[in-house]
Amino acid sequence: MESHELRKLFLDFFAEKGHKIVPSSSLLPTDPSVLFTTAGMQQFSLYLSGKKDPVKDFNSRHLASCQKCFRTGDIEEIGDDTHHTFFEMLGNWSIGQDETGYFKEGAIKYAIEFLVDTLKLDKEKIHVTVFKGEGNISRDEEAINLWLKYGIPAERIKECSKKDNFWGPVSDTGPCGPCSEIHYDRGEELGCGRPDCGPNCEHCKRVVEIWNLVFMQYFKNDIGEYELLSQTNIDTGIGFERLLSLLNKKSASYETDLFIDCISKLEEISGKNYLENKKAFRIIADHIRSSVFVISDGIEPSNIGQGYILRRLLRRTIRYGKTLGLSSQFYLPLINMVIDKYKDVYLNIFTRKEEIVETIKKEEYKFEATLEKGLSMIEKMLLTKKELTGEEVFDLYQSYGFPLELTQEIAEEKGISINVDEFNAALEKHQSISRAGAEKKFGGVGKDAGEEGAKLHTATHLLHAALRKVLGSHVEQMGSDINAERLRFDFKHTQKMTPEEIKQVEDLINLKIKEDLEIKKEEMSLDEALKSGAIAFFKEKYPDTVKVWTIHNPQTGEVFSKEICAGPHVEKTGQLKSFKIIKEESSSAGVRRIKAIVNQ
Repeated sequence: MESHELRKLFLDFFAEKGHKIVPSSSLLPTDPSVLFTTAGMQQFSLYLSGKKDPVKDFNSRHLASCQKCFRTGDIEEIGDDTHHTFFEMLGNWSIGQDETGYFKEGAIKYAIEFLVDTLKLDKEKIHVTVFKGEGNISRDEEAINLWLKYGIPAERIKECSKKDNFWGPVSDTGPCGPCSEIHYDRGEELGCGRPDCGPNCEHCKRVVEIWNLVFMQYFKNDIGEYELLSQTNIDTGIGFERLLSLLNKKSASYETDLFIDCISKLEEISGKNYLENKKAFRIIADHIRSSVFVISDGIEPSNIGQGYILRRLLRRTIRYGKTLGLSSQFYLPLINMVIDKYKDVYLNIFTRKEEIVETIKKEEYKFEATLEKGLSMIEKMLLTKKELTGEEVFDLYQSYGFPLELTQEIAEEKGISINVDEFNAALEKHQSISRAGAEKKFGGVGKDAGEEGAKLHTATHLLHAALRKVLGSHVEQMGSDINAERLRFDFKHTQKMTPEEIKQVEDLINLKIKEDLEIKKEEMSLDEALKSGAIAFFKEKYPDTVKVWTIHNPQTGEVFSKEICAGPHVEKTGQLKSFKIIKEESSSAGVRRIKAIVNQ
């Protein structure tokens, strides 16, 4: 079965069951506490917690999607059979229980029906795990009885602890609950032979997890307590790549149509055999695919946050390309293959093809300039040492652009350890000196981002206010990214802006810059801030005390913008000199993106 067939089978199945098919959201989450979208439920978190009504926005309590996801914790594991940085998650939801909603029985019934009747998997090979109870949360008797009812015998139902069978939340707080994981037996020949071999076996991967059904009943609060949700929800997730591998009787998705073209191309251009170089081939294929998707959602390589992860992936790709003897820009045909594979599912990777290619080329150029020197320096160090000091590793980072993790990986291959604590101390010392220099240079403005960063933070507030005035109050911030050169702002709006609307927004912002409005900072409680009229779209993620920035005319009392924000700002709008929108485009379904610059 090919990937496009599996996606269609899943979405068609749930559409026939009355589910609204929702497009994937961006890899850039609206939740500021996480770097990337890591699960299908994130775009529905406000609905799952009862803060928004799905019927109002989707005309249904039942939703299904194929969601783009990215996880950073598994980067070192890439190369094995099961891990990826970018992956897709198939999921279905039932949000709230009324006469139309379903809970545990509906989720279990649909899961068995899809796996057995639609995909034709052998029911005799299905195992499930359930929550055995822990602390103040009791054993999931209801789920056990339902699995028995739908034909899974007791000997294939395993009770597990909170570690394995209690899901969430994605961040520190949020909806969560006990879950049932569905596992599939791939055959005795893949097993360890132990009598207790089964789901979550520590010795083999004979029985693999394919679907997680989360029975969302609780909300984890700020002090770590689990409160009952005001509503119950079903939140399920299938690892798309893993299920595809299983259906094709492959040990890894690298042998499915998702990757096989890239693997074959790497064999062709390197003259090396995949089976003899699995780790390098898989890392390159995974990281190029991930980089294409991350760049398509607006991330650029940098030394912080999401940009740092992208830079790490690209530099790791280039380094492994060197180990295969590949020349510069070897990745170009791989980029084309990724885009061709997914363009009918995620259109933005096709429309941003040129941007994706140029971003990767530029990062390779930056890294190539120091890669050979850095690799040579590491090799010399490793000849005579059993451990690299933190200062040495930091020097590689500062002088040659080697991320800590890349140096660690190279050292580990040679059996050399690294003093990570010393590296972190050296990095902190460097950052402290940089912050002190910025404070001295800019008079306290923009300690964390410099003068340009402070200007762009201020410009973001002006842009948000201008968009709401020109397009309407439905405009809401959906995410932003600021570096020293430009701002990127995602906002809720369903239509492409017209040239006239773009000009209106620019003109209004430049008028407010010309008026040299004052920017006032106040600290107050979150409740006081909201009562004062300050705009905040991530209320559940703010601390108890917040900073409120007001852009106003003190003579007339006119307030142009008032927002909660933790970033740096300038003192007066006149410091921006001018504002220019350089691009307006789609970010995801119902979300537009603006890139803009100041001081031009």
